[in-house]
Amino acid sequence: MHTDLQDYSHKRYNILTGEWVLVSPHRAKRPWQGQNEAVSNEVRPTYDPSCYLCARNTRINGEINPKYKDVFVFTNDFAALQTGSKSFTVDDGLLIAQSEQGICKVICFSPDHSKSLADMTAKDIEKVVFAWQKEYKELGDNKLINYVQIFENKGAVMGCSNPHPHGQIWSQTTLPNEVDKKDQQQLDYFNKNKSSLLGDYIKQELAKKERILFENDAFVVIIPFWAIWPFETMIVPKEQQHSILDLKDKESFLFAEAISVITKAYDKLFNTSFPYSSGIHQAPTNGKDNNHWHWHMSFYPPLLRSATVKKFMVGYEMFGSPQRDITPELAAKMLTKLITSKA
Repeated sequence: MHTDLQDYSHKRYNILTGEWVLVSPHRAKRPWQGQNEAVSNEVRPTYDPSCYLCARNTRINGEINPKYKDVFVFTNDFAALQTGSKSFTVDDGLLIAQSEQGICKVICFSPDHSKSLADMTAKDIEKVVFAWQKEYKELGDNKLINYVQIFENKGAVMGCSNPHPHGQIWSQTTLPNEVDKKDQQQLDYFNKNKSSLLGDYIKQELAKKERILFENDAFVVIIPFWAIWPFETMIVPKEQQHSILDLKDKESFLFAEAISVITKAYDKLFNTSFPYSSGIHQAPTNGKDNNHWHWHMSFYPPLLRSATVKKFMVGYEMFGSPQRDITPELAAKMLTKLITSKA
């Protein structure tokens, strides 16, 4: 490990977006006088009659959820994107806009209201993976849809309006900003090197073993060299795959195992149900070959020093660029210790 990276302020380059993050390791030693909040010790029931995601309950639109046993997917009652809406453009000098259409769905991971992915077995998480694959395929086959975004917001601090274990799937006509950047960066690298950008990166990380948290036969869980959030992680297939449809044989279970490992480690870190936003970036469904794509799943958790101290993107990060104090290498040591411990 380059020791200067642990002692002096520097910038790190995000190969997937082409952007930089400012790292200030010396600031991690400063005294903290920031906001502290009460830790929620709420114990949720396995079934909540007032929850619109629980089995057999009535949603706001009057539809009744089935008595589902595993995973349940439905079209979002408050979808951010519409289908069949008017197609239009606005091109009025510097006033530019265009219509956007899409389909939004909700995916309940379990009928058990009290659980999160961290509480589920890898076998149960694999059923979620199967549902993600099904939705990616069906939505992607729709001529209207050119990108499918799978994501989860866990915890009220991440804007989650319902604690029932669930995620969302938004699909749309155009590529969203973050995906567009990653698409271009991976394409440029592939055209120049005839190999996968993430594939080559993972080979280098596996050789160094400074930020690897966990690996099995098919996946690595890693804190990226360019991580922005204090305990940001990424799950990446060791071999290049364009999308989750490329998972073969036991790889869907190995992916589920990786999700189980990192979410359980998060909950152990500060002894709390760890909030985060997670999402899968994978090949667009735009009919192109997309051979440059290497899919991956990222976790962006906001907790910084404890269950009550959060990282806020404010000040310089709003007006300049992202910045972090805890280095990815230090965060990797902390999480690896939890993953490898027997407790």
